[in-house]
Amino acid sequence: MRYLTLFILLFTSLFIQAQDAQKARKLLDEVSAKIKSYDNISLEFRYSVTNLQEQFSQDSRGNLTVQGDKYVFNFMGTTEIFDGKKKYTIIPEDEEVSIENFDPKKDKNFTPSKMLTFFNSGYSYAWDKLLVLSGKKVQFIKLKPLDAKDDRKEILLGVDNVTKNIYQLIETRKDGARTELTVTSLKTNQPISKNHFTFAESKYPNYYINWID
Repeated sequence: MRYLTLFILLFTSLFIQAQDAQKARKLLDEVSAKIKSYDNISLEFRYSVTNLQEQFSQDSRGNLTVQGDKYVFNFMGTTEIFDGKKKYTIIPEDEEVSIENFDPKKDKNFTPSKMLTFFNSGYSYAWDKLLVLSGKKVQFIKLKPLDAKDDRKEILLGVDNVTKNIYQLIETRKDGARTELTVTSLKTNQPISKNHFTFAESKYPNYYINWID
């Protein structure tokens, strides 16, 4: 009888976990569909990183404008522009612009535009906590990388229950580091100049142009 009870408890636990995973996947599918429905997205965010082992913490702010695969990304004093073919990294502090061709086969070319849909594959999913943050009901989904070599332990993705937009991303790494990205402003389908994602070399007359490839 004791073994039967343990079996029932184990079966019930696995059944609930499977239901939670399906529920989490369904919500993420809604998020992905919502993102794809926008012509463009402009967001501002707050970013923090902490590592208790190294007693290190840092807070930054940035912004991102995305239209399809094209983007303009401003973060920590650096601007990245991707026009669909080339990536331009502008560093005012060094008065330098690096230009490189985009190769989708290279992991290093993980683009900020993919940040909004990174969760579509490569993870297991679990339903997590529901919190009220800044007046918003935010449902968290726990993602765990399927690749054992991934240095990330888990990711908590917070979704605004009303808009189905991403509100917060919390990433915990195996080395103890923790990063937290919170969307502070999000606008969609805004009027954008046709040259918004175009690099104009004439704006940087004294900069060193570094052609990487």
